[in-house]
Amino acid sequence: MPSILTFTVCRTLTFAIGVSLVFCGCKPATPPATTVVEEPATGPVWFEDVTDKVGLSFVHDGGPTGEFFMPQSMVAGCAMFDADGDGKLDLLLLQSAGSKTGKTNKLYLQNADGTFRDASVGSGLDFDGYNVGVAVGDFDNDGRPDVLITQFVGAKLLHNEGGGKFRDVTAEAGINNPLWGSSAAFFDYDRDGWLDLIIVNYVDYDRSWPCAAPDGSRDFCGPKTFPGTAAKLFHNLGAKDGAMAKFQDVTVTSGLATKIGPGLGVYCADLTGDGWPDMFVTNDGKPNFLWVNQKNGTFKEEGLSRGIALTGMGSQYANMGIAAADYDGDGLTDLFVTHLTNETHTLWQQGPAGLFRDKTIETGVLKTKWRGTGFGAVAADFDLDGSPDIAFVNGKVYSGPPVPGTDHLPPFWRPYAERNQLLKNEGKGQFVDISTSNLAFCGMLNVARGLAMGDFDDDGRPDLLVVSLGDRARLYRNVSVGNNWLKIQAIDPKRGNRDLLGTELKVTANGRMQFQTIHPEQSYLSSSAAIGMFGLGRATAYEKLEVKWPNGTSEEFPGGAANRKIIVRPGEGKPR
Repeated sequence: MPSILTFTVCRTLTFAIGVSLVFCGCKPATPPATTVVEEPATGPVWFEDVTDKVGLSFVHDGGPTGEFFMPQSMVAGCAMFDADGDGKLDLLLLQSAGSKTGKTNKLYLQNADGTFRDASVGSGLDFDGYNVGVAVGDFDNDGRPDVLITQFVGAKLLHNEGGGKFRDVTAEAGINNPLWGSSAAFFDYDRDGWLDLIIVNYVDYDRSWPCAAPDGSRDFCGPKTFPGTAAKLFHNLGAKDGAMAKFQDVTVTSGLATKIGPGLGVYCADLTGDGWPDMFVTNDGKPNFLWVNQKNGTFKEEGLSRGIALTGMGSQYANMGIAAADYDGDGLTDLFVTHLTNETHTLWQQGPAGLFRDKTIETGVLKTKWRGTGFGAVAADFDLDGSPDIAFVNGKVYSGPPVPGTDHLPPFWRPYAERNQLLKNEGKGQFVDISTSNLAFCGMLNVARGLAMGDFDDDGRPDLLVVSLGDRARLYRNVSVGNNWLKIQAIDPKRGNRDLLGTELKVTANGRMQFQTIHPEQSYLSSSAAIGMFGLGRATAYEKLEVKWPNGTSEEFPGGAANRKIIVRPGEGKPR
């Protein structure tokens, strides 16, 4: 790896007790412009841009530019979920222009013909502010997905009232996060049937502190300029006597307050093999955290000892987005994490259970057509061949030389633009970059941040939603052909038919087992559809389905035909 030029910025904080601390950090020098290797487009074509066709007109607005307000470079998220209960995926896109600007979040509900209508006004989601990230989950078990939106500074919890209408219940439910929130996730960490909530927080930002590039020009501050903060963990106390379900802040008692960091991404699932959900948090320029569930309401941070805190070279990169999947087919979740343009994205393979190894070089992830600063990242079997692929979106945080092909962007954001990328899994976790064959998704330069995944047209193929700074949001329809599929939704009829987030699925087809965990929050600041999506290749049927519920019990369901969506419920299978 070539050496990276840096320059140091320091700031002094003086506390009331008379103690002064100096925080210093190295900010990378301006990275080189994105290098693109142009090759003949001989690979598979997976996506087409249907933004105009479906009526999606959202344009992201981060507010006035030129002051290098740091949050402006790190937003904003999006979500794909069924907001109005009609069985079709809807779209939520966040605005970040600030309060009293009239630039509000947008909710697009899907029509019967697959187009979308702007249903923002009166939805309860149409508020302005510095909105950052979104998480979706049914926290009160009424069968309707609720929404948590992180902000600079704060968070809002919106209760789904039905019909695409939401009500702000932040104070009523006991949510208080007076920090710069980034990614968030609902998950049931104590397995009591009520979704708990983690809000990952970034840095303690001082907007009066100026930062500059090596040539003396103004630019956005880097994360090491400011101290990190602690993530917030909220325990769901449940609903009693018909009242709203309430949360208790257990950040201190759970152990999360013992570690601070510039947190950006989060993924919650069983990552140690003991049946209890853990929390993986990516930290920007610092070691990642793996909060291991101690099964008693507390967590222990074990990222370093389990191999996930640093790269294989011992580097603490600018960890941002997370794409989680069983890439090599061994029944264990692996983790792909995006980094800066002058770094390399990292793939950690799990094995044995609870231990991770950096396999970036061995898996081919290092051999990309170009480098980019990656943010949102998702794993899905886009070509339905039975192996999960990776999509991630790019856009720099430090200004670079002007790049041709950016006239569609506001002038301020043009020096930050890069192209998105696609990695095809050729089997057993071996990847090849097919970006040059997918110009719809990878050909346009953008400053992308949010990325969500879901099958909006219900054809069994995963589609993509992207949010870019100062640009139109774009919806990409999957047009891959030739293979079969299976979609699996897990719901609990005893708890309002809510989605059972954290359910583990094992599908066997043609003698081959595939493993997934149903969890909408990976990526970066974004929430994907809460459903299992499996590619079956040429198989026209699957032999069996094994399900491990969030409470730790397991059942087996019989096989069936491919190319359909099935719903599984606890108690309807054969106990294992």
